[in-house]
Amino acid sequence: MESRGSVPARPPSYEGVWRFTAPAVDASVPRARHAVRDLLKRQGAPVADDAVQGLLLIVSELVTNAVRHAALLSPQVAVEVAVGAEWVRVAVEDDHPYRPKALETDYGQTGGRGLLLVREITRAAGGVCDVERTATGGKIIWAALPR
Repeated sequence: MESRGSVPARPPSYEGVWRFTAPAVDASVPRARHAVRDLLKRQGAPVADDAVQGLLLIVSELVTNAVRHAALLSPQVAVEVAVGAEWVRVAVEDDHPYRPKALETDYGQTGGRGLLLVREITRAAGGVCDVERTATGGKIIWAALPR
């Protein structure tokens, strides 16, 4: 049978963008990590295991930062997962205006290296990460890794 015209191909069912919010409390860290893992599994996203583990650690670090440093001005945080043909992106948004910077390694400190870890995981996987301002004055910190 001959086709007269083209029908746009539908993207695979695993491609898309999903967003959820959570209160800026400690209990939201493991819940966000599990929600992202379960979403990728439920959608059947063909993401390599090492990329999934990196993404889950990134989500944990970003939500932890939002809980610890932004909760006063942002009682809710938003987590977004976007899966494309070649990449998967996670982002955490809060309403605090401060734009954090990755600290250098200081082995005398017991914390404060979350963004450094995010940057290194992202770089090692061949991905990219950044911080952007929102229209309302808050920020979105995101990382995209190859699938």
